[in-house]
Amino acid sequence: MRKIIKLEGLCCANCASKIETEVSKLAGVKSAALSFMTQRLTIEVEDDRADAIVEESRKIAYKIEPEAEFKVLR
Repeated sequence: MRKIIKLEGLCCANCASKIETEVSKLAGVKSAALSFMTQRLTIEVEDDRADAIVEESRKIAYKIEPEAEFKVLR
């Protein structure tokens, strides 16, 4: 299952890279890519873990970039 999340307000590419790295380490994540330019995080996840992974991703994003707004687009 693919999830696309908008992270409005990322301050730098380094923060985007850190978020992408940490999200990709989560159990059930097949792939993760965060574009600083579009501020979109695209993750491929196991279907049964989708909601939990989105919530864990939110926590990671707010820990690294507390000013960013986290919106699940689909």
